[in-house]
Amino acid sequence: MSEKPPKSNAGRAKVAESAPRIIGGTLRGRKLIYTGDPRTRPMKDRVREALFNRLGPAVRGKQAIDLFAGTGALGLEAISRGAAGAVLVERHFPTAALVRQNAQALGVEGRCTILPANTLLWPKRWPELPRGPWVVFCSPPYDFYIDHADEMLALVSGLMDRAESDSFFCLEADGRFVFATLPHADAWDVRAYPPAVVGIWTKMDGRA
Repeated sequence: MSEKPPKSNAGRAKVAESAPRIIGGTLRGRKLIYTGDPRTRPMKDRVREALFNRLGPAVRGKQAIDLFAGTGALGLEAISRGAAGAVLVERHFPTAALVRQNAQALGVEGRCTILPANTLLWPKRWPELPRGPWVVFCSPPYDFYIDHADEMLALVSGLMDRAESDSFFCLEADGRFVFATLPHADAWDVRAYPPAVVGIWTKMDGRA
């Protein structure tokens, strides 16, 4: 197999320009390291900004769980906005190392647990997760909702069952995904940011 030619200066500049940045909070404006690897699809800055505007101060003091971390933008944004800590899960080992680099560069590595693991396998053996209310981010490749529909449903519904009251779940998909297939379908606040569609669910007292 032939090696890929090195990126040109123009190519590297384009990747740098597309790198996600922290949008709000104490780390606002800081850029994240981003290689442009197609396996890593960061949520667009405008969508992330809209998501966190919807969450508002609810992030503060919670434990963030970033299920398909990529660059770590969602979990690190949550820390910037006052989350107590973050668990960032990324199955691609080099990308998980990138998440650690980003946490180190931002000076928040001590508040992050970075797991190089396949998130889809979690329902078969649930890991130890932080106590207290969570804010869960689920932003996988959109095809996962189609190609791994059963595993995705098991993952999300299992975490919904395990979450404490006052936890928030934030799912990013595209228009192919039907949020009505999720538990508590009528309680999801779903909004479109084409091509993304983002739903938020809040676990209230007494809700399974």
